[in-house]
Amino acid sequence: MGMTLARFAFIAFAGLAASLTAADFHGWTAVSPRDEIRPQFSCGTNNTLIIAHDEREGLDGWFQKSFQVKGGAFYRFETWRKTTGVTHLRQSCLVRIVWQDEDGQGVKMDAAPEYLNPSLPMPSAEPEYPADGPTDAAGWTAVSGSYRAPSKAAKAIVELHLQWAPGGRVEWRAATLSLTQAPQARKVNLATVHHKPKGTSPHENCAEFAPLLAQAAQKHADLVVLGETIPSANVKAKPEAIAESIPGPSTTYFANLAKQHRLHLVFSLYEKEAHLIYNTAVLIGPDGALIGKYRKVSLPPSEAAKGIAPGKDYPVFDTSFGKVGLMVCYDGFFPEVARELTKNGAEVIAWPVWGCNPLLAQARACENHVFIVSSTFMKPEDGWMHSAIYDQGGRPLAKAEQWGTVIVTEVDLSRPYYGPYNLGDFRAMIERHRPPVPSEK
Repeated sequence: MGMTLARFAFIAFAGLAASLTAADFHGWTAVSPRDEIRPQFSCGTNNTLIIAHDEREGLDGWFQKSFQVKGGAFYRFETWRKTTGVTHLRQSCLVRIVWQDEDGQGVKMDAAPEYLNPSLPMPSAEPEYPADGPTDAAGWTAVSGSYRAPSKAAKAIVELHLQWAPGGRVEWRAATLSLTQAPQARKVNLATVHHKPKGTSPHENCAEFAPLLAQAAQKHADLVVLGETIPSANVKAKPEAIAESIPGPSTTYFANLAKQHRLHLVFSLYEKEAHLIYNTAVLIGPDGALIGKYRKVSLPPSEAAKGIAPGKDYPVFDTSFGKVGLMVCYDGFFPEVARELTKNGAEVIAWPVWGCNPLLAQARACENHVFIVSSTFMKPEDGWMHSAIYDQGGRPLAKAEQWGTVIVTEVDLSRPYYGPYNLGDFRAMIERHRPPVPSEK
């Protein structure tokens, strides 16, 4: 990898074009990588900072300011942004925070995460990328984030950008970096059940999971994931003969168990609505209420041939421990479903899955830096999907090795994932760095 991003940023600063002093911009400095791609910088009313591009492609510039920080302390960054003529807001109008020591050099992380190879060099403390928040009635968007300064950091260089936006204009207002409290850990026990119903009847299929959910509760599970189409699995009946409404008999049965054991529960079933049938995953809360449902978007030929209809949306649901997305079986063969759920805020993706390449489970977790909990009907020895919990780097934290088992693992949703030859908190960078798609605004 050679030079780290933070080190590169420090070296690049020395040659950046800055024609106006910090005093001209209320303590901020106007910066551009090269004069030929330099945009226009100015001040607006109420001390706002304005960057404007002409119609040429590839212009790039930002305002920057150095803030003194105390290593190891937590800081809250906040600003407001208003734009006109910018097509890709998330990519063109970003904030970057670079950690430096007293000499303006990049700094290292305090300690390598335990999941990294200890023989690799200590990763650098890479830039932070605050997230976009709500936009008010006047068109101002909040941009914010909370971060721990590396122990060797003495400065935080805050950059307010406009890049790659022909004809675009951004106005930045009231950027602050201030001390804050350390965030609370968000620990949650994720669980998967490895059990394949016998197929006696829909009710009997559901009843087979009652003792397994009791085991999950004894292990203090917060979220339990069951398999795909639980009521109809191995039942010899066509989907139209066995599909149910939601709420309906199966969701009511599992809602009572979820309430009895005070846990969140996910499973999939064939849903009947009007003239359509869907393969639908449901999320039930510890009070027995239906939190939400997701209709399987990616249908294999076998389901499409049976007249199953695809879903269209990628909902993500708020729970007491974090944001949960759902996907079903064939969805995992494609990157789009997990990515859309991640874009919508999912921190955990619950995945009822009859069978799939387990490498794709690892890929979906790794490429989105989310936890994935899968529950499958495949034998572990077959090597074709596992009932498992995968971490944000795609590692299987735990796998079921035999039928009729409940696997529970504690994870911390507040903890970012850093990879070898670290690029930073990559989950936060997905929004800023993933490429635009043609239909996206």
